[in-house]
Amino acid sequence: MRALLAEIGALSEIRHYGRVVSVQGLMVEVAGPLHAMGVGSRLTVTSRTGGDIPCEVVGFRDGRALCLPFGQLSGIGVGCKAEVIAEEPHVYPSSAWLGRVVNAMGEPIDGKGPIAQGAEPYPLRNMPPPAHTRQRVRGKIDLGVRAINTFLSCCRGQRMGIFAGSGVGKSVLLSMLARNTACDISVIGLIGERGREVQEFLEDDLGPEGLARSVVVVATSDEAALMRRQAAYLTLSLAEYFRDHGKDVLCLMDSVTRFAMAQREIGLSAGEPPTSKGYTPTVFAELPKLLERAGPGTGSGSITGLFTVLVDGDDHNEPVADAVRGILDGHIVMERAIAERGRYPAINILKSVSRTMPGCNSEEENTLIRKARTLLSTYDDMEELIRLGAYRPGSDRLVDEAIFYQPSLERFLGQRKNEATDMASGYAMLANILSQTPPAREDD
Repeated sequence: MRALLAEIGALSEIRHYGRVVSVQGLMVEVAGPLHAMGVGSRLTVTSRTGGDIPCEVVGFRDGRALCLPFGQLSGIGVGCKAEVIAEEPHVYPSSAWLGRVVNAMGEPIDGKGPIAQGAEPYPLRNMPPPAHTRQRVRGKIDLGVRAINTFLSCCRGQRMGIFAGSGVGKSVLLSMLARNTACDISVIGLIGERGREVQEFLEDDLGPEGLARSVVVVATSDEAALMRRQAAYLTLSLAEYFRDHGKDVLCLMDSVTRFAMAQREIGLSAGEPPTSKGYTPTVFAELPKLLERAGPGTGSGSITGLFTVLVDGDDHNEPVADAVRGILDGHIVMERAIAERGRYPAINILKSVSRTMPGCNSEEENTLIRKARTLLSTYDDMEELIRLGAYRPGSDRLVDEAIFYQPSLERFLGQRKNEATDMASGYAMLANILSQTPPAREDD
């Protein structure tokens, strides 16, 4: 009832109407009461077939509002009525959203009936808490994947990126994190994903127990650019609601790149100039606004954000990846060469970093990780010579140790999809590997 009263109170006493004067591609130009519209305002255009198509104002030109639809433009033509319905869209989350699957408009798509709405409105395009009022990241969070738990330890409230090309296994890694992470609530945004994979993710990867403590927001690749972009905004709004109620939230988004592609489509339609690889300036303005919303709040709650980034052509320095890497608190790099030799998750430990890890680990843990990284780095530097048989055993003590430990470390970094390893067990396994004594050298 409080939610209904809040919606009624938000209704305007005056209804504003305009008319469609042009349709070019996906862009709908509306003439009418421009004083009642702003960028981000919502309109409903009544098509000639009688259906209402929601649109959003993305710009203005020559005294007309430039609008993009949330659906198909079938039946819209010159003269169709356009009604201004909202200045700023909101969502009304509640605990009843847990266990549900919704679209970018917040409408349930799981066939379980309507969702009870909360009383407090949350704007879809919210601002992050002021930097000086935020809590610091605190305490390590157990992600259930031993390669990350040990070499790339994360804190509650940290934001990490998972960078990978197509088919390298980032979606499978994301499913492992969704199922195994020790958190109160998960909010999962599937942005621009294949429709075939949605049900597989819900049933096989997340499962009934995982879904019961999660909210899943879905916008598949065939949906309009506005729907894909709004799905990302809705994901963060739901995470903010649970964070503000003192929960430790895991926010998973797959993927930020498709959010950027959706924003590129919107920007190009509005007449923005393309810059790097066709991305418009608003793409790089919107990325920090979206990603900064994750993190610790002003109270006891936090949002731990894990965002996948689809790197174009396995180029980890392409524009979106480069921009996201500079915003987040660390990056997990997955490489095709590692996946091709059959080790999953295909994480390149040497190219990955967690910026909060040294401060949240004990001195013993940091010493253990430094030793393991040194061995991995030494083997990586000499790998080509070792495989060609050009390295003579006994020439270098550190290289000999790296060769000895490499098979055990490689097995440690690999993990089956349905396997989970807690943080303490991961460090114990790594310590046990490094406690093994290499065979004596001839010159000893």
